[in-house]
Amino acid sequence: MAMLTDTATPDTPTEAAGSHEPRALARFATTLAHILSTPLGAIGLLLAMLIVLTALLAPLIAPYDPTAINVKDRLADPSLTHLLGTDQLGRDLFSRVILGTRTAMTVALTALATALALALPLGLVAGYGPRWLDGPMVLLFDSISSLPMIMLGLAVVVLIGPGVPTVILVIVLYSVPSYARLVRTQTLSLKSRDFIKAEQAMDAGTARILFRHLLPNVIGPLLILACLDISTVITLEAGLSFLGLGVKPQIPSWGNILSDGFAVIRKSAVPVVAGGVPLVLATLGFTFFGEALRDALDPRLARERRP
Repeated sequence: MAMLTDTATPDTPTEAAGSHEPRALARFATTLAHILSTPLGAIGLLLAMLIVLTALLAPLIAPYDPTAINVKDRLADPSLTHLLGTDQLGRDLFSRVILGTRTAMTVALTALATALALALPLGLVAGYGPRWLDGPMVLLFDSISSLPMIMLGLAVVVLIGPGVPTVILVIVLYSVPSYARLVRTQTLSLKSRDFIKAEQAMDAGTARILFRHLLPNVIGPLLILACLDISTVITLEAGLSFLGLGVKPQIPSWGNILSDGFAVIRKSAVPVVAGGVPLVLATLGFTFFGEALRDALDPRLARERRP
């Protein structure tokens, strides 16, 4: 997973959720303008939006049923009838690529949202809780993180079987430790700040400190890391599906398209290209967008990387 380093920690607590809407809109506009001000950021945002819109509108965009078999038209070259040609079973590749976009985004967003929901409380407890609890939790995080992602995926698939839920479970298991460690690090840094000590001096409850001051300040770096990890998650799903351990073969996905394409690559390279190009575009798009978002929310990192 992508690593986020040297994340800035605010000196003052983030405003509560009831802050004025114009100020939130102004901050959003400033962040968007910063992203668009860099070529890579603008390209990343454009590609990310294109992929998300394609996933949302996939059934409307796809001209054919992606699972419909037409043996007479198998391995057809790209044409006006089939924009990307057909695979070895005569299925329309353009429709399969479009529906594969929905599969990739569904897996990525569901898995990352679940990982964030689990990592936030674990990281807050490890960072703000008693020291005797922090050690075992860090040991657990390190133990899971030390496992190679593919080996962890293979073990889970063997135990449960291939499918979308299995891929999501693998991603959640691998993502939670890194996210929880980030939350823990941010929490340890924040709890020594003056505004937290002031709250403690006024006998503020633990729940108030966690949810009013710590949570709003750690959620930003966590979301940036998750955004950077979207491309990694999409690649992992495609890799497991390519090996036959992820999404079931009848479900359109970029990994399944690549797997089917490599089986007939001597006859036609079109299926491999059709499955590989969207995977590359998604990886570049979300990587560029995530880095631009990180620079926009923490300009200090951008200055440090400049020569």
